[in-house]
Amino acid sequence: MNWTGLKLQFKAIRHDKLCILTFLLPIIVGLAINLLGDMDFSSAAEPSFGIVKDDLSEETIAWLYENGTVAVYKDTEALRAAIIDPSTQTVGVMSDGTEIQVFRSGDEMQMYAVIADVLPQLYTQRNAATEYRQVLIPSESGNDFLKTLLVVITMVTAMFMGCTFNAMNILSEKEDGIVYINEILPMSRTQYIKQKIAIGFLGGILSTIITAFVCIRLSAIQILPTILLISLSAFIASLTGLLIARFAGGLMVGIAYIKIVMIMFLAPPIFFYLIIPSGSILYTISYVLPSSATFYGLMGILEGNADLGTEIAALIIHSILWLSLYVITTKHIYNQA
Repeated sequence: MNWTGLKLQFKAIRHDKLCILTFLLPIIVGLAINLLGDMDFSSAAEPSFGIVKDDLSEETIAWLYENGTVAVYKDTEALRAAIIDPSTQTVGVMSDGTEIQVFRSGDEMQMYAVIADVLPQLYTQRNAATEYRQVLIPSESGNDFLKTLLVVITMVTAMFMGCTFNAMNILSEKEDGIVYINEILPMSRTQYIKQKIAIGFLGGILSTIITAFVCIRLSAIQILPTILLISLSAFIASLTGLLIARFAGGLMVGIAYIKIVMIMFLAPPIFFYLIIPSGSILYTISYVLPSSATFYGLMGILEGNADLGTEIAALIIHSILWLSLYVITTKHIYNQA
């Protein structure tokens, strides 16, 4: 390994704004996710009822509080203004003798429209619910799954950073003509591949480890599987960057390839995880994408599972295949070791 050459290439990368942004973005997002703490966003989905002061009985107001949030307005005009304001999604509720009258703007979300339409009937039958035995089942915080999903997406993005590092590094060398100098240097193909992989590999691991340190807390038994998962994923991302630079004709084309590959690496695993049942044939086929194994492995780790045999095996196979592909496509360029 030529450490001097590696050091010079890292210095060159420092001046590439896209590489720096790719390195820092997952860390910044990880910090933002971590700041969410134990915040519960379930109240964001609750309906908002608007009432006029001294219009409804205390019993009715208490019932509305049980089913959503309640905002009190000084008069009918203020309530009307709140209802037609598209930013509030407020459902107006007023007294109609022994019943209630509901008002809505007509352009609210479908969920709130349905709530408004059935609210008078629910109010009429409110006392019937007390005749039945009610059992409350405690649940975890409403945003736990969302937070886990965001953490995994952020970490997969951090692992992808090595792809950007390598692709931008080699494409910049193409633009500056340095690639032709590399071809006549006394450097074997093996040395070249090692040096180029090391750039994205080390950068991806560093970005991912920092992001993981910010976002998650691992038990002792989860540390080794996580390190293996991060290392193999960063290695594959580094190889992906080399392949993009190999086939891209120029810098702008390379940037477009990076964006396309990044979408392909991130979007399908999320879709497969949320839609396809685990253990199904389609779920198994999804391992064709290396990012699927990474995504499933990280979700398993955050859910307390340390058995990542399938994911690690899939990533090892991908590493061998992608390395072989790159070696074959560059066989005619560099001298043999």
